[in-house]
Amino acid sequence: MENLLSHIHNVEDLRKLSVNELPQLCNELRHFIIEQTAEHPGHLGSSLGVVELTVAIHYVFDTPNDKLIWDVGHQAYCHKILTGRKEQFCTNRCYNGISGFPHRGESEFDAFGTGHSSTSVSAALGMAVAAKMEGNMTRSHIAVIGDGAIGGGMAFEAMNQAPYRDVNMLIILNDNKISIDKSTGAMSKYLLSITTSPAYNRLKNRLWNAFTFRTNHPNRVTNFFSKMGNSVKGWLFGGSNWFQSLGYRYFGPADGHDVVNLVKTLQAMKKLPSLKLLHVLTVKGKGLEAAEQNQTQYHAPGKFDPDTGQIIRAEEKQQPPKYQDVFGNTILELAREDEKVVGITPAMATGCSLTIMDNVFPERVFDVGIAEQHAVTFSAGLATEGYVPFCNIYSSFLQRGYDQVIHDVALQKLPVIFCIDRAGLVGEDGATHQGSFDLAFLRCIPDLIIASPYNEHELRNLMVTAYHNAKNQGLPFVIRYPRGRGVLVDWHNEPQILPIGKGRLLREGQKVLILTIGPLGNNVQKVLDQLKAEGITPAHFDVRYLKPLDESALEQYLDDYPVWITVEDGTEKGGLFSEIAEFIDRRDAMSGNATTRPHLMHIALPDRFITHGDIPHLYKEVGFDEESMEKVVREAWQLAVSS
Repeated sequence: MENLLSHIHNVEDLRKLSVNELPQLCNELRHFIIEQTAEHPGHLGSSLGVVELTVAIHYVFDTPNDKLIWDVGHQAYCHKILTGRKEQFCTNRCYNGISGFPHRGESEFDAFGTGHSSTSVSAALGMAVAAKMEGNMTRSHIAVIGDGAIGGGMAFEAMNQAPYRDVNMLIILNDNKISIDKSTGAMSKYLLSITTSPAYNRLKNRLWNAFTFRTNHPNRVTNFFSKMGNSVKGWLFGGSNWFQSLGYRYFGPADGHDVVNLVKTLQAMKKLPSLKLLHVLTVKGKGLEAAEQNQTQYHAPGKFDPDTGQIIRAEEKQQPPKYQDVFGNTILELAREDEKVVGITPAMATGCSLTIMDNVFPERVFDVGIAEQHAVTFSAGLATEGYVPFCNIYSSFLQRGYDQVIHDVALQKLPVIFCIDRAGLVGEDGATHQGSFDLAFLRCIPDLIIASPYNEHELRNLMVTAYHNAKNQGLPFVIRYPRGRGVLVDWHNEPQILPIGKGRLLREGQKVLILTIGPLGNNVQKVLDQLKAEGITPAHFDVRYLKPLDESALEQYLDDYPVWITVEDGTEKGGLFSEIAEFIDRRDAMSGNATTRPHLMHIALPDRFITHGDIPHLYKEVGFDEESMEKVVREAWQLAVSS
């Protein structure tokens, strides 16, 4: 049998195929994704689940003229392969390769850049309204959103507005976990064929036009018949349809792996220039048995055997734990001691290792779904009743709950403990996921304690410190730490309560003072070990707390070190560098004496969005590698010697 995928270089090639050839193409695409992702790791399960849906969309709709928006973008691999990036797909998520998510700068087929959840409906609605304002009701706008993402508050907000805008827009609900409407076998297929029938929809449109007197605005008559229709469907299928109640023309549920029927369904729906929703049922990991059986693990499994699906593990050897696992084990220890300790996460229980506590105390762990805003305020509510909430959110996702941190936590001085995972650079997921901004956007909020651990021992110490602070009704407490492994094989210390707002001198030295916050300080220690042989001996101070800053300790160093260097894995604007510069300014303003003002240098993330790639390449790009750090320290030393 001739290989079809070898002849597919763009969507025009796809549209030359007959409908009956599409199942074969889908099998070849699925095999291609498995082969490529086995060697070049990425988000496997989601993309395998939407192969037929992706093929059908591009086959039926006139992309890129018709706008296709993928929510989150985990499932966009087939989309990329069909839209001119098949030969580049081996570079997926690699440094200088294609992005693992839709990216507007990469292809005209990527109508909207995604990486965070629940944004697709809002973006598609904005495009659809723009088209309507320009008098274009023929262009289609398709938002593909998953059953998890549709639970996000932003998706609800957009879906609430859309029915009032009279737009040509299709929402495809990719339901790969929970069926929102109960599937009823042959009857559901029959309803799907009826509701997509051209004759049925011509009749429905004629009745709509007649009852609205061609104004296209609902009235008491249309509302009555709509309610009657929903009531009949509710009686037939044991429940009402929420989407139809909102005002959507609902179709489905449909088999998301029957590409021929999907094409027929989408062709019929394309002829309806209105707001509609297609509910498709898919299997995450479809086509790879191991991925179907363990969907969480195969969401992004790393390298695996493409034939068996068996994940290829690195050689077992004693190595430091992941910071997330240190968090998971430490919160479990605290939970064993105090029944008021609770864990909260927005759909990241496995990623942040709250599963460790959940396995023992499931009634005290709350995965609230993709709802960061709710996670923050839910935690605040728990804190008002004397509970000690550890709210674990990835750095780039906490941005979505920013107002709640200010309004619902800090303003009310509620002792919520925020454990911010994936702070700093995260690597292959790229700009949408890099934890670049948390130090800067949190520092300006009053009544927050902000800390970052130097290593695993310090993470445990800070968690215990935050716990005791909460028990004494202290201020909200932020602990931020990176993705990946720590530096200590022997990591399980006896945690100590640390003084809040106090740093520590890690290395005595002369002329240059290096101020670090967080685990990046370990890299600095390596650099200083290497430079010692050259007679370059700066001092190294672990700030530990960005807020409150240990000003009393820093005051002592002003006269002794003419050059200071700040080192942080956050943006150069607004974080530690800014805090130290402002401290020096405040000190000068109060004393009226600038004679001891040190020259200030910094190592930080540059003022731009950082691309995707492996950590070693990204570290070299932003100056976090040892060679780049050595260069800065040498420059600082020469400046200090000559001053």
